[in-house]
Amino acid sequence: MHPHLLEVAAITKEFERVKAVDELSFQIQRGEIFALLGPNGAGKTTAVRMLLGIIRPDLGSIRFCMNGGDVALPHPSEVGYLPEDRGLYKELPIEKTLVYMGILRRMRRAEATSAANEWLERVGLKDRAKDKLEALSKGNQQKVQFISAILHRPAFVILDEPFSGLDPINQEFFLQVIRQLRDAGTTVLLSAHQMNLVERLADRVLLMNRGRAVLQGSVAQVKDQARSTLRVILTVDGNPDVLHFKDSPAVLDIQRRADGALVFLLKKGESLNGFLHSVSSKVTITAIQSEQISLHEVFVQSVQSDEIQPPAENQK
Repeated sequence: MHPHLLEVAAITKEFERVKAVDELSFQIQRGEIFALLGPNGAGKTTAVRMLLGIIRPDLGSIRFCMNGGDVALPHPSEVGYLPEDRGLYKELPIEKTLVYMGILRRMRRAEATSAANEWLERVGLKDRAKDKLEALSKGNQQKVQFISAILHRPAFVILDEPFSGLDPINQEFFLQVIRQLRDAGTTVLLSAHQMNLVERLADRVLLMNRGRAVLQGSVAQVKDQARSTLRVILTVDGNPDVLHFKDSPAVLDIQRRADGALVFLLKKGESLNGFLHSVSSKVTITAIQSEQISLHEVFVQSVQSDEIQPPAENQK
């Protein structure tokens, strides 16, 4: 069996002379959590719609390596989809809605009923099974929508903003559930804006901007590819003007924290010793702390860096 469940090769989609997706390529391995990230308008939704067969790419190819062989589009029973824009029947009882969605995906009624009740109990909604969806809070509606996406035990599931509307406790619960899906063999494509959660969850990530892949790999690899890989926090005597350090060739960015400490983002490959020697000639350093930057900072820096690059001729 091929190790990749999904192979995307140079897909392109253009709308009115604007390339929403521009020669995007990536592979998703079986049994991994793959995060598709990018700012609004980056092309993520268009890419997902092409994976689902809602729209077709103008160029390039999409190949799913399912148990039955290689296909351009798997059967709906093999795929689960949690859309960002929710789409369940608000006026129907929750259990009835879930059973109906399971039957659409080749589940027997008894099997769908059993699975629906098992999941409702698991997410704390068993006593609301006969309630209409519209009677639930936004967070509980999100739980029902999530169940509808994975009720039929798909081989591949796309989760678009699965943490939307969830409080921190339920976010932690969903982190655990998604990991359990992965550990049980389900391959997950995740798109979310909560970078701190993505960093804890994803096996690999792909950062998109302007329809193109900017960075991809494991979280550690993506951080290493980013323009800055190290944050240095210095406590210094006095209250020096941050402009004194702006012209340092090692510094990508600098900010002053509320407690007066200076936070430097160093450019990739820069020597920490050389940087400290340069700074110590200007101020007296009383404390030093260094740490890796977060995925959120990689995301922001990479997008900002990509935005200052001139667009391709067909994107103007």
